[in-house]
Amino acid sequence: MGWTVDDMPSQEGRIAVVTGANIGLGLETTRALAQKGATVVMACRSKSRGEAARRQLLDEGLTGLDLLEMDLADLRSVERAIDVLSDQYGHLDLLLNNAGVMAPPRQLSPQGHELQFAVNHLGHMALTQGLLPLMASQTDARVVSVTSGAQYFGAIRWDDLSWAKGYDRYGAYGQSKLANVMFALELHNRLQSENSSVKSLAAHPGIARTNLQPAALASGGNRWEAMAYRLMDPLFQSAGMGALPQLHAATAASAQSGEHYGPSQLGGLRGSPGQCRIAPTALDPSKRQRLWDLSDQLIRA
Repeated sequence: MGWTVDDMPSQEGRIAVVTGANIGLGLETTRALAQKGATVVMACRSKSRGEAARRQLLDEGLTGLDLLEMDLADLRSVERAIDVLSDQYGHLDLLLNNAGVMAPPRQLSPQGHELQFAVNHLGHMALTQGLLPLMASQTDARVVSVTSGAQYFGAIRWDDLSWAKGYDRYGAYGQSKLANVMFALELHNRLQSENSSVKSLAAHPGIARTNLQPAALASGGNRWEAMAYRLMDPLFQSAGMGALPQLHAATAASAQSGEHYGPSQLGGLRGSPGQCRIAPTALDPSKRQRLWDLSDQLIRA
């Protein structure tokens, strides 16, 4: 029997921020952390949907659930959220960079960046940078960046990060998911060089049944894509199982900074969490540093 929520240590007294907490992996992660006693800040783009999810969890008897309205696509919204968290909490133990969008038609963020790169990578990087000072003095503080198996076919378009030419929605998704694991590893290295005790880990859910696939199908309108998803349906595991790798990375005593967790069966598609392989590009320090510097410039522009 592999690692489950029952194996999570107590989170009493700890404060966690979960992005995209109102649905899918984020909701399951929030539920598990709250069950173990954490105060969970549910960072959601939609205040109404966030409050509905919070009310659902409260009706289950859970406590310690706060709501934070934040749109990761808009760096100004991220800045406001950082200010709110700093003022209201003063410290932070866990940050789960979970929220994401997958394969929409090409859209731009308010700052002019391709939406998937903006939400999945830039917004989370900006949020992490702003919240690290709140984590610096905490015991066993961790940042978990949620990537996906798309990292393995992802490539960074160094000269066209926003896909102004030849947009491919799954190509852009793969780029953003590769960026997630590159960010997690580069953050780990930088924290270590600063002798920080904060840990940076990555996790991916395998093939988990969440809102992302139906949303991608609805936006694409491609019958072949829909057929492929139907054929793959038996492989999909529940959102609860998909959340286990990020929960393991966030709470397991054995999980160490710089590690990457995902499902341990069927080539990383499903099953209990275990350490998993990292996309080769993310193992290249020069490429990680280049992405960090480019991203930092975009965030501060």
